[in-house]
Amino acid sequence: RTGEAPLNLSTLRKFALQVLSNVNDKHSLKKRQYKAALDIGYMKKILNF
Repeated sequence: RTGEAPLNLSTLRKFALQVLSNVNDKHSLKKRQYKAALDIGYMKKILNF
């Protein structure tokens, strides 16, 4: 990775983790990440689509 790529990826990762941490449910952050990766409906719910 050269140039601004590391900074861009870091910013996207922090944003995604912030969105997941703001979800109010009983699951851990790791389970939310996994569930969002597998279930498009859950991801849409998180992103308010």
